[in-house]
Amino acid sequence: MSGIVERYLLGLLVRPLTVSLGTVLIALLLERLLRLFDIVAASGSAFEPVLLMVANLLPHYLGLALPAAFFASIFMVVAKLGEDNELDALLASGRSIFEITLPFLVVSVLLSVFCLYLFGFLQPHSRYRYHVVRYDALNAGWNAKVQENVFADAGRGFVLTADGVDGTGRKLTRVFIRHSADGLDEITTAETGELVPSAGGKELVLLLQKGHIVREDGNGVIENIAFENGVAHENFAIDTPPFRPRGDSERELTLPELWADLHSAQPALEPSELAGEMHARLVRSLSLPLLPLLAVPLGMASKRGRRAPGVVIACLMLLLLQQGVQIGESLAESGKVAAIPAVWGPLALFSAFSIWLFRASLGSPGENPVTRAVGTVEGLIGGINLRRKKPAAKAASR
Repeated sequence: MSGIVERYLLGLLVRPLTVSLGTVLIALLLERLLRLFDIVAASGSAFEPVLLMVANLLPHYLGLALPAAFFASIFMVVAKLGEDNELDALLASGRSIFEITLPFLVVSVLLSVFCLYLFGFLQPHSRYRYHVVRYDALNAGWNAKVQENVFADAGRGFVLTADGVDGTGRKLTRVFIRHSADGLDEITTAETGELVPSAGGKELVLLLQKGHIVREDGNGVIENIAFENGVAHENFAIDTPPFRPRGDSERELTLPELWADLHSAQPALEPSELAGEMHARLVRSLSLPLLPLLAVPLGMASKRGRRAPGVVIACLMLLLLQQGVQIGESLAESGKVAAIPAVWGPLALFSAFSIWLFRASLGSPGENPVTRAVGTVEGLIGGINLRRKKPAAKAASR
């Protein structure tokens, strides 16, 4: 009998968890998808990079959606058990609230292990691959050719575009070039231009006719130079330069890499940033086993007409935990507060509240401090409304 009940509870959990997770993921990805289409359209790239970028964004949004979807699923399952009187039957058969919660706790531990892999290994690599695909999409308009009204990164700090381009992609009209180097910008415009191979054939030379060069020297003096015929003072690479190596940001490092760099004699990044990132990932992973302790008492209370307050309290607690971890991570990365108290403090408070609420509901299922507090507030509001109605009734009788 013991295995049948557990399997039944887990079976009830699967559908709402799948639906909730899918709904949240779709909602999060749709907003980003519109921006990705704009990037691809502006760069003249194909549709394939959009699919690759979306695939690499999935681990990031999965980490955001999973805790909320898991909590909502447990809440809905327990609330449904209460509405169908199945919860009363389970309790009457001698099962305790902890035994009913145990299958959800097992799932939460498994999800916590998965989140360690998700946050610690999958997300850093997918984040880097997303930036690689995005870089390739933004530079797809180059490939030794220029596309009309598309900004192309030609490497070495050069960005160029043209209002008109012939079929070869090499003859240009109304050319605009921006060159950034050493913190200074140089703007070049020309009526016409042509990309021709250099003497060695491995690079391209941009020949310009009838244009202007506007640049700022190191002393802040602006120069404006007109020319009839000119050549860009640096050859362009035929191929797009490769994207930077992984590890430029702490978010691109796996948990072992964060640990190794943090304890290195000469860390590549700031130790405070490494510590804040590492502890934040651990906290987000280890917070999942606490969710059933919060969801089950609030779900049981929904049978007594307390569903709305339970949902509000749950959303508030999850939001406070998420924002608390983010603020703690920012404080830790800035070096103002040590990583352990800054990041683990919000989890400790959330743990204390969840365990306290769960223990308080063990004695009287469906009753907990939250429902009692809501009942007290409703009683006070009802008393105030009653006092207001009595004078109005007396005035009407006169």
